[in-house]
Amino acid sequence: MTRTLRILGTVLLALLVWQAVVTVFALPRFILPGPHLVFGTLWTSRALIAEHAWVTVTEVLLGLGLGAALGFASAIVMAASPVARSLLRPMLVFSQAVPVFALAPILTLWLGYGLWSKVAMALLIIYFPVTSAFFDALMRTPTGWLELARVIGARPARILWHIRVPAALPGFASGLRLAAVYAPIGAIIGEWVGASRGLGYLMLLANGRAKIDLMFAALIVLAVLTLLLHAAIDAACRRMWES
Repeated sequence: MTRTLRILGTVLLALLVWQAVVTVFALPRFILPGPHLVFGTLWTSRALIAEHAWVTVTEVLLGLGLGAALGFASAIVMAASPVARSLLRPMLVFSQAVPVFALAPILTLWLGYGLWSKVAMALLIIYFPVTSAFFDALMRTPTGWLELARVIGARPARILWHIRVPAALPGFASGLRLAAVYAPIGAIIGEWVGASRGLGYLMLLANGRAKIDLMFAALIVLAVLTLLLHAAIDAACRRMWES
């Protein structure tokens, strides 16, 4: 209850500051509309926003699922094989040397303006944090556990799956929490580069038609969806550890 009150208090304070800025500086609605205009548009355009939000949510969830699975597999392969580690780690680091946002036009060219170019963007932007967090956790398995497993004659594969992976799951969860925040960024960037649906597309369309209140409404919905996704993943991870 206390946490809910704190959240509501923060939201209320942000709205008051927003309205105060608009009032004090007499900002026109095409520069910064007031909260009442934005939330009014959010209600009157709720069907339109929901239609585009569903597309973005689909892109984010697919990208998150595929990126998490690929990151999980890559980290295990690198932890299990020194050869794979020597080959994949430089490629992993190099992938971050190229700005992911710069790849959006290329992915759109290769995969088209539909769903999969946005899924690929979300996947690429979360692949590194998930892989890196899980791999680091795999390599930090307590030495005593590993020595005990070797003493009783456990094979490397059993050590990996029954000791190292369970011990590293908190690291994987940390990567997933970061991915929940980063995945919507990838999807929105992909929609900005080329799309006909989605919240990113709706924001560009509203901006081009000087409907700034609609643009802010779409932005608020995107922020809320991101917070809900992060909260859902965080709750799932906490429940996993408690069970």
